[in-house]
Amino acid sequence: MQDMQGKIAIVTGSNTGIGKETARGLARQGATVILACRDSSKAQAARDDIARTTGRDDVKAMALDLGSKASIRAFAEQLKASHERLDLLVNNAGVWSTSRKTTADGFESTFGVNHLGTFLLTRELLPLLEASAPSRVVVVSSTLHYRGRMDWDDPQFERRGYSSSAAYNQSKLANVLFTLALARRLEGTRVTVNAVHPGVVATELTRDYPRLLVKLAHLFLLTPEEGAACSLHVATSPETATVTGEYFEKNKPKTPAQTAQDRDAQEKLWALSERLLGLNS
Repeated sequence: MQDMQGKIAIVTGSNTGIGKETARGLARQGATVILACRDSSKAQAARDDIARTTGRDDVKAMALDLGSKASIRAFAEQLKASHERLDLLVNNAGVWSTSRKTTADGFESTFGVNHLGTFLLTRELLPLLEASAPSRVVVVSSTLHYRGRMDWDDPQFERRGYSSSAAYNQSKLANVLFTLALARRLEGTRVTVNAVHPGVVATELTRDYPRLLVKLAHLFLLTPEEGAACSLHVATSPETATVTGEYFEKNKPKTPAQTAQDRDAQEKLWALSERLLGLNS
């Protein structure tokens, strides 16, 4: 992995699990890491723990709720006002809800946070990433994207019955569709964007599920440290410095689902996302 001294990195959802260990790994490599989290008190506790274990005092915590357009835009404005560059954005945050819930803006929460929030945050930070190039964007997806299906008529389960697994799998497919569409748009900018599968990891993603079931499942899962390895590889390895538009598993590019490779679907999701978020192309 390369020396990250002087680099500015953002990791969303980094107060716990894979995100926290990704942030810790980046700090150990010398990066100034910004923990972008919804819960400010948990983010500060994570910040203090990472600073203590890495010996770096320049770890920072900033408030970010990916379920709120206002929060995303406020975060981006605050970051641009306080930092002249951004070298790495790791879109790690995600939710997996057992029942249909909505974000502050009324979006179904799994689609709203996992895809729309990630889409908007990345769009807001692109000018800074481009000005700081070479820079990288890492989108944490999942092998479950292979099971995902975009329901274009009802992507937010407004009419059909809610299925937590269908909602999550669809959001992870959306992550890969977005990654490939964005990589195409960023050709020639020296900003790379890649999606990763961290492995099946014991994290708080399943916090809404029965506690005993979660404890039993965690006995067979990867640790957060192991889960962070692929994100760190894609984010910092010299061998991935110019790689873009790929999906990684176990530190190696892997062919994503056929549905994720559909360029028409990529563009359809991009247009849908812009319309839902009230953005202009």
